Amino acid sequence: MGSNQAISALTTLARAAATFGLGGAALSASLVTVDGGERAVIFDRLRGVMPSSVGEGTHFLIPWVQQPKIFDVRTKPHTFSSISGTKDLQMVNLTLRVLSRPDESKLPTIFQTLGLEYDEKILPSIGNEILKSVVAQFNADQLLTERPKVSALVRESLINRAREFNIVLDDVAITHLSYGAEFSRAVEQKQVAQQEAERSKFVVAKSEQEKRAAIIRAEGESEAAKMISEATQTAGMGLIELRRIEASREIAGTLAKSANVSYLPGGASGGGQNLLLGLNAGR
Repeated sequence: MGSNQAISALTTLARAAATFGLGGAALSASLVTVDGGERAVIFDRLRGVMPSSVGEGTHFLIPWVQQPKIFDVRTKPHTFSSISGTKDLQMVNLTLRVLSRPDESKLPTIFQTLGLEYDEKILPSIGNEILKSVVAQFNADQLLTERPKVSALVRESLINRAREFNIVLDDVAITHLSYGAEFSRAVEQKQVAQQEAERSKFVVAKSEQEKRAAIIRAEGESEAAKMISEATQTAGMGLIELRRIEASREIAGTLAKSANVSYLPGGASGGGQNLLLGLNAGR
């Protein structure tokens, strides 16, 4: 009798535990938690995708009938490259970086048309499309000289194109731009030619200045000779004699300071003239 009661009690306890476990599992399955920076789109097996998404927090769902599809609505970076042809038929390699996020009000539509991996499906495709269409409007050298204009055109075109797919672009930037080997060599040769041309201009300008200086110098010497000639004609031989005396005085002063020259007064045979004798100190 006591044994049967114990078995009955254990059976009742087991049933209660099972019921409690099933209830807990059902309760757990009926709750969904949406973390910060996320939104959930609810798929209902009976009614399809619900027209509005749910935000952060814990939400009640009908088990098995309703399933949550979690979207990350934070801004994420994407980078992709494109090889495009310029207006003058040069190939250029560009790398584009975009910061994108989904339009929160259009999450049910994004899920229905593109799925959870919407960005990987759309951004590389429209990015290459826009880059090729924009680059084709410019020559190769204009991509460098007018880079701000090119970037602005790419940004505007890509933002408008992404909006058609309910994707918001917070930033668009060209991070890398390079040309093919042939064009790079052509640019280098052009720079070398420009430097040689500038050097030639400098040499020509220098020669012209030297020529002008020589002409001015010759004109000055001619004018000086003319003035001397006129002065000589005006003063007669007196000016020439004055210049001879000044030159003789300068020569005598120089010889008098030399240690190898001796001064001797002239004798009778010398006619009263003084003599300057050069003495070699080594002899």
